[in-house]
Amino acid sequence: MKKWTSLLLAGVVAACVGNLGAEDKSAGALNFKMKTITGKDVDLAEKYHGKVVLLVNVASKCGLTPQYEELEALHEKFADKGLAVVGVPCNQFGKQEPGSDAQIAEFCAETYKVKFDLLSKVDVNGESACPLYKHLTALETKPQGAGKIGWNFEKFLLDREGNVVARFAPRTAPDAPEVVAAIEGALAKK
Repeated sequence: MKKWTSLLLAGVVAACVGNLGAEDKSAGALNFKMKTITGKDVDLAEKYHGKVVLLVNVASKCGLTPQYEELEALHEKFADKGLAVVGVPCNQFGKQEPGSDAQIAEFCAETYKVKFDLLSKVDVNGESACPLYKHLTALETKPQGAGKIGWNFEKFLLDREGNVVARFAPRTAPDAPEVVAAIEGALAKK
């Protein structure tokens, strides 16, 4: 009986340790699948592992839409150093992203010469929020903290392992000193 109890206990411990590893892996913000703006499936872990990612919910008809220009400038400046800027269109804030994915892509390319990655339009808050944003908004981050997305152009900075290292409010410009410092700090860690 003692032998069986020891074996059972060893099996439970092994299963728990195995599950802890799985939980740790699934805790990363890159462990989600999404669609690109052109409708292709993308595994975020495959595409962005090893890169620093600036993830931003975007909109084409918002007072903050000119941030696309600053986001593209960050892409141009830091892409070769390992930064991936990723725009995630959302129509939940004032219906300021009403277009189709094709219309959004065309607007971004023509108006702001966007070359950074864009994902397909999703919801970022509420029951219909995509799993990635349910995960992101549940995390206690600095300086913004946990909680729902406040408006268009809220920014999450992920390290090379997919851990969220910063969250910035919509009105914080992509090229604000605190954002650039956080990007440079994350890029410096290999």
